[in-house]
Amino acid sequence: MKFGVVTFPGSNCDEDMIYVLKTIMGQQVEQLWHKDTDLKGVDFVVLPGGFSYGDYLRSGAIAKLSPIMGEVINHANKGGYVLGICNGFQILTESGLLEGALLHNDTQKFICKNTFIKPASELTAITKGLDIQKAYKIPIAHGEGRFFAPDDMLKSIQDNDQIIFNYCNESGFITDESNPNGSLLNIAGISNKGKNVFGMMPHPERAADHQLANEDGKEIFESLLKFC
Repeated sequence: MKFGVVTFPGSNCDEDMIYVLKTIMGQQVEQLWHKDTDLKGVDFVVLPGGFSYGDYLRSGAIAKLSPIMGEVINHANKGGYVLGICNGFQILTESGLLEGALLHNDTQKFICKNTFIKPASELTAITKGLDIQKAYKIPIAHGEGRFFAPDDMLKSIQDNDQIIFNYCNESGFITDESNPNGSLLNIAGISNKGKNVFGMMPHPERAADHQLANEDGKEIFESLLKFC
């Protein structure tokens, strides 16, 4: 599969993602600049984490206006796969490719730590290859990761099986204490209705190398490669 990783001014996880996809997973990777208007024939677009445009207006609000995003939206609307991680998730919600919004953490503090997440759906390519009962240790690093949606939208997201990950404890139980940022329903990631656009706040690319003593994130990439 041919992946495209977009770099915006302020992205800081793009090289991590490129390393994992190319070196760990053995995939072809195109580096895409935010001013590009050509996706270079990629099958799968990744919007990495970081602080696009310094998050000066609102996380992802300026990045959604970058020229590349018009092509990413067209790609997604044609059924092409898109994954946004952390700031990439924020960009996807700002762009309307995913529902809801990512608000300031309920602590009003930046949080950088390991969390546990549990697959919530068995119908998406990003979760089909995962153990629905397992708690995966995946780090987070964000100040605006609190997922929010109005009641009617949240019900629609639930009814359409769009929640892909929930924060949980090490034993796999979804609890208030395991929710690091106040996200509604402990939501750590969602998909669109078409199940081809995925957004998640935790960073699987930071948990995909044996040298980091954690390869839980690698299983997420393996699922994508198997079922996309």
